[in-house]
Amino acid sequence: MSQLDLSRKRKRGDKVFKFKVFGARGYPAGSNGSFLENIRALLEFGQVETNPMPTWSFQLEARRHPLLLFVVEEPVDFSCTHCRYTGWGHHMICNKNYHFLLPSKSDSDEYAKTNTIELHRETHTLHGVLHSNGFGHLLCINGRSGLPGYQIMEFWDRLCSGLGAREVSLRDSATKKGMELRLLHSVAYGRPWFGQWDYTFKRGSYGVDKEMYQNAIKTIQNVPLTLIAHQFGFGSEIQVIFCRYQQLSSHSLMTLGDVFHFMLELKCRVSEESSSGYSAIMSDASCRWSPKRVEKAIHVVVEALKRAEFQWVSRQHVRDVARSYIGDTGLLDFVLKSLGNHMVGKYLVRRCLNPVTKVLEYCLEDVSRTFSKQEANLRPQQKISWAQLVKDLLCLYSNILGDHNPITRNGAFAAIHLASRVILDAKHLAKEYRMPVEEGSKKKIYCRVNILNNADQEVAATPYHCVVVRSGATFDEVRREAERTFGETYVALRNMAAEAMRPQGGEAVVRAGSKVELVCRQGEGEVYPEGPVVNCVCGARDDDGERMVSCDLCRAWQHTSCVRIPDHHAVPDIFLCTGCEQDILRFRCYATSTPI
Repeated sequence: MSQLDLSRKRKRGDKVFKFKVFGARGYPAGSNGSFLENIRALLEFGQVETNPMPTWSFQLEARRHPLLLFVVEEPVDFSCTHCRYTGWGHHMICNKNYHFLLPSKSDSDEYAKTNTIELHRETHTLHGVLHSNGFGHLLCINGRSGLPGYQIMEFWDRLCSGLGAREVSLRDSATKKGMELRLLHSVAYGRPWFGQWDYTFKRGSYGVDKEMYQNAIKTIQNVPLTLIAHQFGFGSEIQVIFCRYQQLSSHSLMTLGDVFHFMLELKCRVSEESSSGYSAIMSDASCRWSPKRVEKAIHVVVEALKRAEFQWVSRQHVRDVARSYIGDTGLLDFVLKSLGNHMVGKYLVRRCLNPVTKVLEYCLEDVSRTFSKQEANLRPQQKISWAQLVKDLLCLYSNILGDHNPITRNGAFAAIHLASRVILDAKHLAKEYRMPVEEGSKKKIYCRVNILNNADQEVAATPYHCVVVRSGATFDEVRREAERTFGETYVALRNMAAEAMRPQGGEAVVRAGSKVELVCRQGEGEVYPEGPVVNCVCGARDDDGERMVSCDLCRAWQHTSCVRIPDHHAVPDIFLCTGCEQDILRFRCYATSTPI
């Protein structure tokens, strides 16, 4: 495991950045240059750490919770396996990788003691890597208390956009309570959970392509609920759940996609409505106290109101009683100001201005008693609880979409099982970031390099890269800037000298956003990445990151699951693919005899 030795001690005077806006355009650094220029501008605001690899740290603050963001510049002389899995295996090897790390709480505690953090660890709160060519990968994301997964994703997406990243991929393995989110959200919304940030299908495993993926989603979404209810039988738990949410809905739920979409939308609303006064107060930007102290102050205030036996009492009275337990009057004033008309457990803390005395008064109301008296008159929407909704969601997922239920493997349900398998195999997602073509006195041109061998055959080509030049620049200036940019980006182009330059469409003037191709010769000893030869029975022709085995004769790679090698079994020492086995069987055996 690669490790960071971060021996510099934290200083109280170090600059602290706001987590909610860090990485946005202009904060803390400008984003008008190319990707590499933006990276360097950002790192100027970081604290330099003592480490074999160049490392910078940033202190971030999220709701008064301190975070440390580490940026590690890694020199590279090897091809990236994640690029190969995503379909970028043809890209040339980059000069540098930039790792962005938000350690988990345990890693942060380890860092505080040893000043060492493992670079590659799946428990990090966030680990993303961006290559010097602007392409990158989100390697892991783990939500934690006070910092849910969606906020981490917003942070990463904002950072990539602000730096001017070209395209970022990820391998979708997000789960919630045992449910695969890429399957659950695809059925409910027609896109994976990461689709909220415009990550879309990039590449599938086991030969799954985009058309297969889209057809699989439509297949499951359009399954009629009547067919499923009939299959499980009258009075079954599945049918009871369907009836429950049909009553809750204001419109007809006809298909499987309808019911999952409604349940997830209802889950968000129920979660928001049932949020406690504690969480609402902690989300206040003016809160400068720890969650533990705020929670204790809320408990003391509620207990003081209980003593009033649900009668209206003045704010000063509540404050005086609470001061016997809480000495921080500033904390008490903040809680009393924020707690009015908020739920705390089963109690509603009411606050109003007495029209006669003009004094603020508080009263505690036991909402559970009110609900028990009026339960018969409540709408169904008010009866469903968050716990019940999650339980029903898990039941539908495991019995209909899960692969452990034998019912979903037979008859009409076989299509659901196959479609679910296709969606689960669509793991590789990517997002392409767009950049403005002109900002003020600068314009952005998109250039790429075609590499030719001595026979004038193209052996490699780079993706289009953003090159920033002054407004009114000539083609010679564009060429020089492009040579510098590509030399800083790729190992094989460190000393490139373009032989020719071809503007797109033969334009005679450099226009903002136009595309230009440069041509250069292949240098001696330059090696371009080549992936393994894949020829699997499932139709896969590229390495998709799944477990594979190589044929000992033709050297072609195939998925172990496709050739019926269980995941819990080791790969055999000698393996022959079906094609090679058939060729051997076709050989004739000749009996030879030696005369005596």
